[in-house]
Amino acid sequence: MGRLAESKTLMSGNEAIGEGAIRAGCDFYAGYPITPQNELTAYMARRMAEQQRIFIQAESELSAINMVLGAAAAGARAMTSSSSPGISLKQEGISYLAGCQLPCVIVNIMRGGPGLGNIAPSQSDYFQATRGGGHGDYRCIVLAPDSVQEAHDLMMLSFELADRYRNPVILLGDGMLGQMMEPLKLAPFNSLKRGKSKQWALTGCLGRQPNVIKSFYMQEGQLEEFNRALQGKYKRIQMQQQRWEELYISDARVILVAYGTMARITRSVVRRLRQRGERVGFLRPISLWPFPQRAFRRIVERRPRANLLVIEMSYGQMVEDVRLAVEGRLRVEFLGRSGGGIPSQEEITRATARCRRR
Repeated sequence: MGRLAESKTLMSGNEAIGEGAIRAGCDFYAGYPITPQNELTAYMARRMAEQQRIFIQAESELSAINMVLGAAAAGARAMTSSSSPGISLKQEGISYLAGCQLPCVIVNIMRGGPGLGNIAPSQSDYFQATRGGGHGDYRCIVLAPDSVQEAHDLMMLSFELADRYRNPVILLGDGMLGQMMEPLKLAPFNSLKRGKSKQWALTGCLGRQPNVIKSFYMQEGQLEEFNRALQGKYKRIQMQQQRWEELYISDARVILVAYGTMARITRSVVRRLRQRGERVGFLRPISLWPFPQRAFRRIVERRPRANLLVIEMSYGQMVEDVRLAVEGRLRVEFLGRSGGGIPSQEEITRATARCRRR
């Protein structure tokens, strides 16, 4: 007999993210309802109770992010989730988390904007996620899944990276990813003994010197020295954590670039065009910060006459990082829609043809 088929579970993206957090060892969740990520909050309400862990529906997004700060300071694997306007309200707290060097995971299932917008999928929070969003010179690690399976898997990775670098990690999805359902293979439960390696945590100081967690430095030169140390950490992250997927780059005349669920549509277009014999390639950034500059530098070296076409559910945000990465040495075109508009396969195909003719 052949091998038995691999067992899979049907889940929505929101549920898969929640189960990924559970299996990564999330001790503490605090959130506040907002569509299109409410299923994640509801899932965590049930599963955290089943695992005898802490779930809090806070009175506001501001309360939720500051509860995460307190739990992270005490050594918990802590997370929150929201959608675009809710993430905006959390920005001051995220800056404090980065300034205190506290690990946590923040999930943003993006919706249309600006303002209240609508609950349709969008990718218009790219700048907010990758540029810090709050005040001060800080960075969050940002990961962007393109499937329910990858959302689950990257959630596991997010907690690992948060602890490794003592830094907030953002999992950036959108309403389409959060709501779609796909079969996935569940990751095994993380067997780590939480708190053992967090010697910096505020767990009581009987028998040792007290730990101090702060982002407030008043003596002259102290804050600048602390910021230099942060920048050193960010440089290590940039060197070690660039992630991407690429297809058909070696002979491509046009390379399509997209992330998240927009990459799913784009990848389908690329495969169909390849079947027709067209020399089209595909590149998907998985880490949005650090941005996968190495991937683009390799394209500049290997395909110096290729044109790039960046496709987003926004009116042009990641495209700026692409242009910076190629340093003006390749032509970069753009196709985008926003406010819940999704570029179709036909639009992408036409834009690819125009890009190829130039």
